[in-house]
Amino acid sequence: MAKPLTGKSALVTGGTRGIGQATATGLLEAGADVIVTGTKPNGTAPQGCDYQAVDFADPQATKSFADSLSGRSIDILVNNSGINKISPFEEIDPEDFARIQQVNVTAPFLLCQAVIPAMKAKSWGRIVNVSSIWSIIGKPQRSSYAASKSALVGMTTTLAAEVARDGILANCVSPGPIDTELTRNVLGEDGMREIAKDIPMNRLGRAEEVAALIVWLAGSENTYISGQNIAIDGGFTRA
Repeated sequence: MAKPLTGKSALVTGGTRGIGQATATGLLEAGADVIVTGTKPNGTAPQGCDYQAVDFADPQATKSFADSLSGRSIDILVNNSGINKISPFEEIDPEDFARIQQVNVTAPFLLCQAVIPAMKAKSWGRIVNVSSIWSIIGKPQRSSYAASKSALVGMTTTLAAEVARDGILANCVSPGPIDTELTRNVLGEDGMREIAKDIPMNRLGRAEEVAALIVWLAGSENTYISGQNIAIDGGFTRA
């Protein structure tokens, strides 16, 4: 079986579960050497991937990790790690707001800065930032999260315009409701069934479906898509 990403190195943040885990597995199966991050010191990566613990909520830890990448050649960067806290707008704690921006925007910003020089040197690179449908449509009590994911989209589109001539393609993927362990823990089976009613395909997405899109955007077959925010949501944002 062909492995089109043989010889490429990839970094997937938040790669120990859900979409990140499925993406890391997909990149590995395509032949890439994959590094994943997680917050636990003894975290577990998908078999065959290297694991590194880093807490992106910690500004110094984030900077140290980004600095450590400057001497490494990362061909593919997938910024998947993210956090959320639901709260009515007038009750948002400024510290919570800042923490969400730190993890969801500042960390991807620093990692992109760290890997771009080596990508430019090779005239090849792929960056996929995982945003959310809440960067496209609104939902109550998600202001902090929506602000961060909208900022991520804006950063990505501008970055794409700057580095395309260097052979680097940068895109956002915005998942809708996805059937993951976290979703099941938060919503439960009843909540998931209710959400499914609003999705034209009448079901939640699977992590593997989102990962397949990310892996394609991150691979050699993608030669002309850049600067986009692609919703993968079963038609939810267009219904």
